[in-house]
Amino acid sequence: MSAAGENLRIDGDRLWESLMEMARIGPGVAGGNNRQTLTDADKQGRELFARWCEEAGLTMGVDKMGTMFMTRPGTDPEALPVYIGSHLDTQPTGGKFDGVLGVLSGLEVVRTLNDLDIRTRHPIVVTNWTNEEGARFAPAMLASGVFAGAIPLEHAYGRTDLEGKSFGDELERIGWKGAEEVGARKMHAYFEYHIEQGPILEAENVEIGVVTHCQGLWWLEFTLTGKEAHTGSTPMNMRVNAGLAMARIMEMVQEVAMAAQPGAVGGVGQVQFAPNSRNVLPGTVVFTVDIRSPDQAKLDGMRAAIEARAAQICAALGVGCAIEPVGHFDPVTFDPTLVERVRAAAEKLGHSHMNLISGAGHDACWAAKVAPATMIMCPCVDGLSHNEAEDISKEWASAGADVLFHAVVETAGIVD
Repeated sequence: MSAAGENLRIDGDRLWESLMEMARIGPGVAGGNNRQTLTDADKQGRELFARWCEEAGLTMGVDKMGTMFMTRPGTDPEALPVYIGSHLDTQPTGGKFDGVLGVLSGLEVVRTLNDLDIRTRHPIVVTNWTNEEGARFAPAMLASGVFAGAIPLEHAYGRTDLEGKSFGDELERIGWKGAEEVGARKMHAYFEYHIEQGPILEAENVEIGVVTHCQGLWWLEFTLTGKEAHTGSTPMNMRVNAGLAMARIMEMVQEVAMAAQPGAVGGVGQVQFAPNSRNVLPGTVVFTVDIRSPDQAKLDGMRAAIEARAAQICAALGVGCAIEPVGHFDPVTFDPTLVERVRAAAEKLGHSHMNLISGAGHDACWAAKVAPATMIMCPCVDGLSHNEAEDISKEWASAGADVLFHAVVETAGIVD
């Protein structure tokens, strides 16, 4: 076996054209994408990806969570595959690159190997994980969580969206429920390429993020129960105001996160009022607190503080308070050997690089529980993501994909 020479590069134009063609499926209202999981747009995106993979000579497997595994065979039938993965689903107001860059760069790795007639000892599997975003069905990274054994399959099937539709039913509806048992596959290694979703790489003028760790997180769904009442005729001292309790909890989350600095974040991104009328105090408020840290002790301490102080806030206002954890994973340390392989590939190719801790969750966080795993990141403009204005350059995309190519090929082993 030998290593790929530094002159070998992926086809950056072809990668970019694939990204733009996928972006035409599930267009957003402001230039991005709305291709939420298990929608008709998701189905169309899957079909396009499957066609491209078939044209590249890959064979498809689909598990019971709808995750797509596209395999290029290796020369050694006993060798475990090297996986490259990410996701094609988006936020409701998502960008063109979050997740999609990683999946289509994996396909581009295979296309380049085909172009160069390079054989590898280990098979290579390009993966599209179902419901990474968690925007429609909580929690995020749902399919990879089931794959890692952290989430029961039936629990995943029972998750519902805001319209009450279940994950299991919607997976059946779009025709992408496979027969393969979830988690039955074994991995030699797992790579994930992603936009940074933060401002550090661009601010430092660095091309490649070598991801060493991923923050742990808790999503805590609060259901506050007050009393619906007229906002104009109910005296202030006679109100049971679930909205006021929510506001005080949101401020408290900010205080807890600031007290845990450095290396901790917390906030609220989704709120539902009922009945959500201008002149009615809410009887019910449902919202999710998102807290993250790469430090396990900080993460656990933040959760304990938030739950204790929320109970005090609600008791003082006479508001009922129920808290359900709807998403969680512990902080992740990525495999040192694979991390070093990414760093070596960046150096060999002459790309500037730096260590990063991922602030966002990724399927790699669950994959790391069952196999050696790591991530590569490229900059994004102004660090903006989960936004239709999300943007990267063709040069950034290509640089990271080149690093991915070399790290994957080094791991899969070239056959002379």
